[in-house]
Amino acid sequence: MEGMKIAIAGANGAVGQAILRRAAESAELTLVAAVRSAHAADEIRPLLGHGSSAVQISYSDPASLDAALQGSSAAIHLAGILFERPDSSYLQGNVESARGVVDAAKRCGVQKVVLISAIGADEASANGYYRTKGQAEALVRASGLRYTILRAPLLLGPETEGTAALVRHASGGKAKLIGGGRHFQQPLYVDDLARAALAAARPSVADNLTLDLVGPVSLPDRELVERTARALGREVRIASIPKGLVKFGLTLRGRTSGPGFSVAVLDVITADTRLDPQPAASALGIRLTGIDEMIQNSLGPTRETEQKK
Repeated sequence: MEGMKIAIAGANGAVGQAILRRAAESAELTLVAAVRSAHAADEIRPLLGHGSSAVQISYSDPASLDAALQGSSAAIHLAGILFERPDSSYLQGNVESARGVVDAAKRCGVQKVVLISAIGADEASANGYYRTKGQAEALVRASGLRYTILRAPLLLGPETEGTAALVRHASGGKAKLIGGGRHFQQPLYVDDLARAALAAARPSVADNLTLDLVGPVSLPDRELVERTARALGREVRIASIPKGLVKFGLTLRGRTSGPGFSVAVLDVITADTRLDPQPAASALGIRLTGIDEMIQNSLGPTRETEQKK
């Protein structure tokens, strides 16, 4: 990766921060960390390596995107949403942001785009999240640029929403899980995704491929909570919330309350993921972090705090 300059769109999230930490270890790698607010730019500056920079962009402002991508050999697009908000729909957060980056990459002569997508992405899906993730993938494939699309599952690691949710469930003594937590998760360590994204930024790596980048083990959600509780030195009892009841409540809520936790989100977080992890890991040349190491690394200071209670 000698002498590479890479633009990272959406660099202030957990994946972006993991990429910044890894890239700071390489003197040959320069990053342009693109974020949507001055506050976000200030937050990530301490993570930047020598020569790297943080810039503010708007996905609806081509000039700001051009300024961020100019001179870069690759662009890694991380931005996207699972929860819709009043000011950001799936179309805006997942499709239009990708369109803005792809169009800027073409204008600026960027050699390759790396898109972080989601397991289950499908532009024909009835689920709005999966559909818009699939539409973003289609934009990248049709761009004429070299690309790698990395479909990711539940992510664990520092600052991830997945770890925060696990800690909440595992710390209270009793965890109420949708469907009893019997759906299968295949969590991926956030640092593994960061290494994969940086590897894929090279033109010859996973060129024009769409890869399901999952962790090494698929296991029921309830077992993931139990393993986390053990790592925290605690015990947890699993109780079940019927998925049908939750879906009914969300359907009623959606008619009156608008965006937020929705039926689409419910179906995403309770989907089964049971995939072969080796094809993607081999194509990217990375070693996947084992599930127990993943949990231990994800908890960090949280484990020490909980064990003192």
